[in-house]
Amino acid sequence: MANEPLASRQRPTRIEDVVGQTHLLRESAPLARLIRGDKGAAWSSVILWGPPGTGKTTLARLISSARKAHFDELSAISSGVSQVRDVIEAAKNRRALYDQSSVLFLDEIHRFSKSQQDALLGAVESGTLTLVAATTENPSFSVIKPLISRSLVLELQALTAAEVRQVLDKAIASDQGLRGLAAQPQALEW
Repeated sequence: MANEPLASRQRPTRIEDVVGQTHLLRESAPLARLIRGDKGAAWSSVILWGPPGTGKTTLARLISSARKAHFDELSAISSGVSQVRDVIEAAKNRRALYDQSSVLFLDEIHRFSKSQQDALLGAVESGTLTLVAATTENPSFSVIKPLISRSLVLELQALTAAEVRQVLDKAIASDQGLRGLAAQPQALEW
């Protein structure tokens, strides 16, 4: 735990602890309903589009946790079609043997070529897995249209200064964070 990065130690495990993205997390919003696992909420793939540090990975984990789904995480920077196929095969087996859903969080999906993205399409269409993709690029230009048409596309917004301060204050007060750190108010504002 001591070697785990601060962001990972402080990652929210409940929707109520997420800072920012209130436009996506208000009670009636589709993402909030999906994360809470509301009865009748559409269980669909999601493309999270926004700047770094806005909570894309956290939201992917919350979606998976809400449905008690197996969670796999790949980065398009360091993964290829063979790793995607391995995840899809494992998801098929998990569903057949244990009736367990699977979520694939694919970070930086815009780094995948169109043909690499095509490798995901069959598994998304069949419900073999739920794709939660993250991108800092406009998905209209970087994600294939068949994936977009089968996904809930959500734009995340950069955290405001007040929200960043809230995250810092939580980290300073947390046993898993920076408890005991003395910080001058001017340093926190900066």
